[in-house]
Amino acid sequence: MNTTRFQRATRSLIATVAIGGLALIGVAAGPVGAAGLRNCVDVTGPQAGRVGCYEDVWADGTQVRVTFANQSFKGATPKDLDPFYVVAPQTDMPQGVVPTFMHDHVVRTVPSQNHGAYSVKLQGFFVICTAQGIVSGACVPFWTSPGGPALPFAGHVNGQPLTSTETIESAANAGDLALINLGPGAVIVGAVTQGN
Repeated sequence: MNTTRFQRATRSLIATVAIGGLALIGVAAGPVGAAGLRNCVDVTGPQAGRVGCYEDVWADGTQVRVTFANQSFKGATPKDLDPFYVVAPQTDMPQGVVPTFMHDHVVRTVPSQNHGAYSVKLQGFFVICTAQGIVSGACVPFWTSPGGPALPFAGHVNGQPLTSTETIESAANAGDLALINLGPGAVIVGAVTQGN
């Protein structure tokens, strides 16, 4: 009963802050100039969400870079979406250093036949510890705010870092993590362009 209540309250809170949180996660850079393509979190203002930028992400335990054409997908939501998980920082250097919302990102492994240039359509998810995960000690929460009250973003589960989708999805199936779908406003298109 408490887990259900916790999940309902969390989903309600996420629905309230999801749009603002994603705006913080995925602000886009201005036109590429002499400085080149910039990190999505470095640019704010009227150009946010209009042009390309990059973000570092985890894929199968390795950091790679994803380049986004823009941060808002227009039109009908595509059916073949891969997850774009937002988790607690996995190292001392968070991938997303938005004030009060330090976080990392996780995507599926890039197929080797695409030589690291793999276009993907992604659906944003917050990855948070469930009440079960916190009480059992399986999930180590990192309390941070995506634009509203602080949430227990998942740091580690059973001592494992959350740097692969397999680890995240296994812990979610065990009930230690909740994967909060951020809805149609959190559909983005990007391409894995390089390792770091």
